[in-house]
Amino acid sequence: MDYTEIGTILFDVDIDKSKKIQDVIQSVTKALQDKGYNPVNQIVGYVMSGDPTYITSYNDARHLIQKIERDELLEELVKCYLKTL
Repeated sequence: MDYTEIGTILFDVDIDKSKKIQDVIQSVTKALQDKGYNPVNQIVGYVMSGDPTYITSYNDARHLIQKIERDELLEELVKCYLKTL
């Protein structure tokens, strides 16, 4: 059987992981804004210290952000920022 003619679905783990992290950031940002916090200050505090209490527990935001490694979170934030340059 010649497999060269069969279509291949591309699966990019990095794109899926990136999308998941972006979704979490959006959810956490919304929860922080809803509770009256400055999302930038709170997320920076969390990334720098690792202390989850910088993130509100409202709408499960604290639990969501803890599912992502802080270095992966920082990497995604930097990638998104660099895309705007």
